[in-house]
Amino acid sequence: MAYTPRDQQKSEFEEKVVQISRVSKKTKGGNKIGFSALAVVGDGKGKVGVGLGKAPDVSAAIRKGIALAKKHMLTVPLTEHGSIPFRIDIKLGAAKVMLKPAPPGSGIIAGGAVRSVVSAAGIKNISSKVLGSDNKASNVYAALEALRRLSDRQKNQDNRKQEAK
Repeated sequence: MAYTPRDQQKSEFEEKVVQISRVSKKTKGGNKIGFSALAVVGDGKGKVGVGLGKAPDVSAAIRKGIALAKKHMLTVPLTEHGSIPFRIDIKLGAAKVMLKPAPPGSGIIAGGAVRSVVSAAGIKNISSKVLGSDNKASNVYAALEALRRLSDRQKNQDNRKQEAK
């Protein structure tokens, strides 16, 4: 029987580490050093999640971040040409994110932090702009919240159409 480490098993999810930060805390005995890892996980078919893992070493922080991202996944509505149904602007903390549908063949026009979230969700054509914050974590959370609100609004529209019938 061939041995395959847990980290090298094939997963149905695309996992991407967006940011790794080295953090330290002053204690009585000196400095306590740890790491935090921001991970984005998606299946490429409309599901995406974000997790922030913290641990004394990098690999454990990444593992925790991926586990948290898988635990808190949301479903994103996609159109038939791999875009989002409508434009959405959001402000979360200092980060402002604008997501706008793009015509087929445009590709993903987005900055690094937002690009990782929308590509993991399986969005093929989108245009976005990040305003305000340069903080990757803030921008990732703002993009995820924008997709969450997009999903909620789409569900509300679908419910109204069914009630009208």
